[in-house]
Amino acid sequence: MLYSGFGMKLKRLLFAELNRSDLRAAAPSALVVIPCGAVEQHGPHLPTGTDFFTVDHIARAAGRIAADSVPLLVAPAMPFGCSQHHIPFGGTMSMTTETYYRAMFEMVLAVVQSGFKRVFLLNGHGGNHEILQLVARDIALQKPAHVAAASYWTIAWDALIAVDAHKGMRLPGHAGIFETSMMLAQRPDLVPAERPHRDNVGDTDPRNFHKPYRAEHPGSWQTIEGYTDSPDRATSDRGQKYMTAVIDAVAAAFVEFHGSVS
Repeated sequence: MLYSGFGMKLKRLLFAELNRSDLRAAAPSALVVIPCGAVEQHGPHLPTGTDFFTVDHIARAAGRIAADSVPLLVAPAMPFGCSQHHIPFGGTMSMTTETYYRAMFEMVLAVVQSGFKRVFLLNGHGGNHEILQLVARDIALQKPAHVAAASYWTIAWDALIAVDAHKGMRLPGHAGIFETSMMLAQRPDLVPAERPHRDNVGDTDPRNFHKPYRAEHPGSWQTIEGYTDSPDRATSDRGQKYMTAVIDAVAAAFVEFHGSVS
């Protein structure tokens, strides 16, 4: 039994494990977290479900922590995202920008129409980031619902910088040291011992994930063979350190967002 400080007891953390009566009772006060991932190429070494596995793991772990303070439910993770830039490599299942926006808009709309007033879209794939923010904005413009959208690494940016997750790698990068370490921490059985190496990788700018402008260059992913920095330097210890920083920060964000809604 999960107890919330709002005087409500939720039987379980996972939305899909509750029946309709439980969910109707929870709807007025509970926050619904929807993890958003992707199935896409992650270099020659990581599973295509890396983003999906990682964001689902983070949402559940952070949800368990936050549920001690606020009523919270973690919905089934959306495994597919907008990954058109990875299609040339194969091993990618993707929706176009327009289709992904519509799919997520309608998913959140259904949750809101079911009576929930608080929804948090927790993203685990860079290609979804801006689209989910638009979904949050547009739902709140049309319905009396409070919707947040953020990528886990932006929520945890300061915490990750504090544990040096930006040094000698791209943060969060793609299939590089960071993501490979995160997978080693949760699913080492899916990560091969032999992994690609890349020299002369500089630090990520620690000031902010967002640059002054966004630049897209045709074929840029092919020039780096579909992965950033040097994944052979990833370790489980690094992954555990990064994962702890992320989970704590995300849990705090869940509690903060719930508390911002009257």
